[in-house]
Amino acid sequence: MKHILVKTEDRIANIFLDRGKSNAMDTVLLEELNSCIHDLKLDPAIEGVILHGKEGFFSAGLDLITLYAYNEVEIKEFWQLFLKTTNDLASFPKPLVAAISGHSPAGGCVLAICCDYRIMAEGNFMIGLNEIPVGLIVPESIFHLYSFWIGKANAYRLLLEGRLLSPQEALKVGLVDEVVSANTIQTAALRKIKTVTQYNKDTWQASKLNFRKELLQNLSLNQEETIEKILVQWWKPSTRSILKTIIDNLTRNK
Repeated sequence: MKHILVKTEDRIANIFLDRGKSNAMDTVLLEELNSCIHDLKLDPAIEGVILHGKEGFFSAGLDLITLYAYNEVEIKEFWQLFLKTTNDLASFPKPLVAAISGHSPAGGCVLAICCDYRIMAEGNFMIGLNEIPVGLIVPESIFHLYSFWIGKANAYRLLLEGRLLSPQEALKVGLVDEVVSANTIQTAALRKIKTVTQYNKDTWQASKLNFRKELLQNLSLNQEETIEKILVQWWKPSTRSILKTIIDNLTRNK
């Protein structure tokens, strides 16, 4: 794989996102992640999975520079794949821990909240969903996913404001479960998943999917209407202008 590295140790699979400095997502990364999750789900030798970023970044979210250049077919396929990956991660039956090693805005936060537990590195990092200020429509399914962890009122306010949270703020509202020093995050994630995998696997997995039943129903609904709304907004001149400004800033700071 080009942007995914998988290391397995003691029946735990470690998925390392490895795309550039910030693990920004394009179609290729999502295709590889989706394929990886599918294989690990079916592998009886794997008891749990830890999803890792890299130093300073878990994932910066969508690769706006790449996506901005996508044509109409390519961008539609991307959004279809993004929502499919969200659903597949959230419905993954085995224990899934996010080791949030740094910044995790927007799509990076979505990957993290699909997991069962989130352990975040302390430091000057931000996490949350800031799509609305960028000009992107947040799918209803993502609102359900966000509110699953932090409650509907918090999700409503934070989404409409596009507010990003520090690790300690995220811990306070329940967006992350633990904040640790950056150099101990992998150890903390492994410790957490080992605690969970000691339970009866069938009982734990059945309970997880039962507790997420309503959430998974919302995530698996036909998303074509939502995608069409996203695409209409995506191609509006006002949105393209905002995206172009963001891209110019990103390019200038490289």
